[in-house]
Amino acid sequence: MPKTYDRAYFDKWYRDPSLAVGSSVALRRKVAMAVAQAEYYLGRPIRNVLDVGCGEGSWRAPLRALRPGLDYRGLDASEYVVARYGRSRNIGLARFGQLEHLRFDARFDLVVCSDVLHYLRPAEIRAGLVGIGEMLEGIAFLEVFTSRDDVVGDRQGYLARAPSWYLREFGRVGLLPCGSHCYVGPRLERHVAALERAQLQA
Repeated sequence: MPKTYDRAYFDKWYRDPSLAVGSSVALRRKVAMAVAQAEYYLGRPIRNVLDVGCGEGSWRAPLRALRPGLDYRGLDASEYVVARYGRSRNIGLARFGQLEHLRFDARFDLVVCSDVLHYLRPAEIRAGLVGIGEMLEGIAFLEVFTSRDDVVGDRQGYLARAPSWYLREFGRVGLLPCGSHCYVGPRLERHVAALERAQLQA
């Protein structure tokens, strides 16, 4: 039975204290880290963020608390999310794979895709990564769990792939790992020193 990302799903995994997979404090730390990484490599404050598979847009408030003028755009495949929060939180309806063809007016300083890819099939991941590689100005925060991780939370549809699989696919579109789920985009690679790289080339 396919999962439905409706209000009951978000109530269960994000608001039920006995099941919630994270806290608002942990989220703020994660957001601050991703923003700092992006600004370090860009050499300036970030101006815009694309949040793919954003759910109810939980990254939006902590992002705008750090950078009040920031342009936030969310995308999610949940009709519930878009109906409830689309207008107020700038969330559009789209699946990850549609990034292969979706384009916007500007490239993004930070692209976020948190806790999504390990539920998707390879073809959809490959299609969406093409779009991320092309639309990324700064860094991508791609939070993915693998066969080497002890995953807590929603296991329905979870696909435990090897870390090498993701690194290979990210590399195909020019994403360079720089640690803690962050990947420098192809436009910034020349600014990354050898020992900043999470995986050193021989």
